Amino acid sequence: MTVKHLSVEYSKVNERGTFSPGDIISGRVTVMTSKETKVQCFLVKAKGKAKVTWCEQEGQATGVHSDKKKYFNFEHIILQDKNKRDGSEMIGPGRNVYPFAFVIPKTDMPSSYEGRWGKITYSLRAKLTQSIWLVHKTKTEFPFLSKSEFPFASKSEMIIIGLKEQQYATRISFYGSEKITMNVTSEKMGVKQGEAMGVSVEVFNDSARTVTPKFWLCEKQTFAAQSKRIVHTNDILFGTGDSVPAATSRTITNVLRVPLQLPPTFFNCCMMKLEYRLKVTLDVPLAKDLEIKLPLVILLGSPKPLQQKPKRSIWFRKLPG
Repeated sequence: MTVKHLSVEYSKVNERGTFSPGDIISGRVTVMTSKETKVQCFLVKAKGKAKVTWCEQEGQATGVHSDKKKYFNFEHIILQDKNKRDGSEMIGPGRNVYPFAFVIPKTDMPSSYEGRWGKITYSLRAKLTQSIWLVHKTKTEFPFLSKSEFPFASKSEMIIIGLKEQQYATRISFYGSEKITMNVTSEKMGVKQGEAMGVSVEVFNDSARTVTPKFWLCEKQTFAAQSKRIVHTNDILFGTGDSVPAATSRTITNVLRVPLQLPPTFFNCCMMKLEYRLKVTLDVPLAKDLEIKLPLVILLGSPKPLQQKPKRSIWFRKLPG
């Protein structure tokens, strides 16, 4: 084993450390050998791909559903013998460094992402072949960020304007002769990573029960392969409001602070998509809880120091009626 170390590294091009379509990703492959070493082939690759895999019970058998898509696959040969792979190329003893550079295609590709049953990865791989039995490999992933500001739907003016509009919904439930009305309002439909947004619930409790509102951020991951589809959901509680006693009404406002590390909404991958919802529930004793869901689009935020707190919006508009 004359090859003691093999690594591949890249240089950052911005403060995020991310790469986007059209960027040049450059770096170096380092190999350390104990003595002069014969090489059949030595190369570095840049890859972008999406892959989904999951298992599910199908009768008595277990079915495996899998699919993958390549966005790009570039190869740069560092050394390769000119004859019949007889190992005529040589690497000198000690530390050897080889530079490389790739241009990322200017096409619409989804950002790096890892979900429950699938992931989108962009990587650099180095491979050094001494013989058919002796192959050395190394790999490192780099974060890729889509340049599309709205990688989730039509980019029409109606969609873009809708992200900034206040939205609300109403739910009325009857419990015999008793009635509970819940109105939910959110400041807007689109919110950036690191931003804060107010969510308000107005409760008219014309019942003999005490009810309590809860605020949730709901994540929905959808994966598709071989004409099959599977969904993974996750609900995150971000607030519990004050209880509303019987025969009273009250308005409770909570603030959703979107974590900077939360992946943005995306629809620009044919095998997976990521969506969010705002959910407000009303805990009603001895009865089915009331529930309202509102669409939420999480947009890519501006890079900020992690210690900087997101600003809270100043807003509120009384519900109609």
